[in-house]
Amino acid sequence: MNCENCVNYIYDEDTEEYVCTANLDEDEYVRLLSSNFKGCPYFRLDDEYGIVRKQN
Repeated sequence: MNCENCVNYIYDEDTEEYVCTANLDEDEYVRLLSSNFKGCPYFRLDDEYGIVRKQN
C-alpha cells in the first residue's frame, strides 16, 4: 500500500502530519491496522490531472 499516492492521505496542519481521511468504522480500522488486507481497500489514486482531462 502506497499511501503517498492516495487521495485519502492528506496533510493535517493542526497535528503537522499526514493522516488517512478514509471514512472507516471501528471494525474496518482494526482490520486495516492488523494487516488482514493484502492491499488497502480504500486506496484511490490521487490523480491531480483527472479534472483537466474531464474538461477536454
